[in-house]
Amino acid sequence: MAKDYYQILGVKKDATSEEIRQAYHQLAHKHHPDKGGDSEKFKEISEAYQVLSSPQKRSQYDQFGPAPAYGGDGGGGPSQNWDFNWSWNGQPAQENMGFDFSDLGDVFEEFFGSGGPRKRKNAQKGKDIEIAIGISLEETLRDQEKEISLEKFIKCRRCQGLGGEPGSQIKECFSCRGLGEVQQIRRTVFGSFTQLVTCPECKSEGQRPEKPCNVCHGEGRIKDREKIKIIIPAGIDQNQIIKMGGAGDQGKRGKNPGDLYVRVVVKSHPIFERKGDDLFMELPLSFSQLALGDEVEITDLAKRKIILTVPAGSEPEKILRLSDKGIPHFRGKGQGNLYVSLGIKIPQRLSPRQKELLKKIREEGI
Repeated sequence: MAKDYYQILGVKKDATSEEIRQAYHQLAHKHHPDKGGDSEKFKEISEAYQVLSSPQKRSQYDQFGPAPAYGGDGGGGPSQNWDFNWSWNGQPAQENMGFDFSDLGDVFEEFFGSGGPRKRKNAQKGKDIEIAIGISLEETLRDQEKEISLEKFIKCRRCQGLGGEPGSQIKECFSCRGLGEVQQIRRTVFGSFTQLVTCPECKSEGQRPEKPCNVCHGEGRIKDREKIKIIIPAGIDQNQIIKMGGAGDQGKRGKNPGDLYVRVVVKSHPIFERKGDDLFMELPLSFSQLALGDEVEITDLAKRKIILTVPAGSEPEKILRLSDKGIPHFRGKGQGNLYVSLGIKIPQRLSPRQKELLKKIREEGI
């Protein structure tokens, strides 16, 4: 079945280049294997982006569909989705012709530029880490400093991240001559192809320690716990992410560390409900307070006492606004509002006198 690259990226067929780029970055971040994502899904997303991000490839895809599917249902020329059999010397090819096409995907990846040096570059950096941290609604009112203990890869103290015993030399890898990659010959139905793959000796590093470190065994990093201080800005909202550059896993042999992504979870509150930077609360009042009006003392989220004036003749569910009593704007000036929804409190038990008074009020038509 032909792949729909637009559907894979979740964009329309008339999407702009910027919309395609944004969709790709969101999906790639979500499904990246280094963050626990599905490697096959990530590969599919990357394949779609490689085609749709290139005007020439996108034009060919819109006209003919994705790359050829081998062993189709006959015909010599391309159909709308390029489902056709290859012909040799003018004769239709037999299905698969006895060849194994399973490894052609990697070859085409080389042609489209999704392999080779880019993989080496990504491998040099340590993995990113994503964690979640919970805060109360009250803590969103001002900046918060949190300290966490995180288990991750840190720089080896013995070799200072170089991977070799102190005093030993770091030498160029003999297998790849410092490139981090070696050539591999692939034989397919189209002939032999040469592609670059990660060097199995140095794991794309291009160099190896003469004598591996006794602590980290040549990696330049060890697993340990590290205390990290996190500043959570005032006004942060549910599931917002704070990026801490360089606070992820340490890279191998002195390479740059990854980043730490902190997802903030704001706990629910028993009284206040947050919508954007505004707060909402319910205030149950008696019938007489609504009918005659009253001044009621309430407490806002910052635990400040406020005198709320209830106008006479207020209807249940009437909403009163208190300006600048909500959540501070995230990394901005000012703050949201507090909205108080008036309710009516019906007493469950009445004294004989209360019943008598209510009956009189009812007789007056109120």
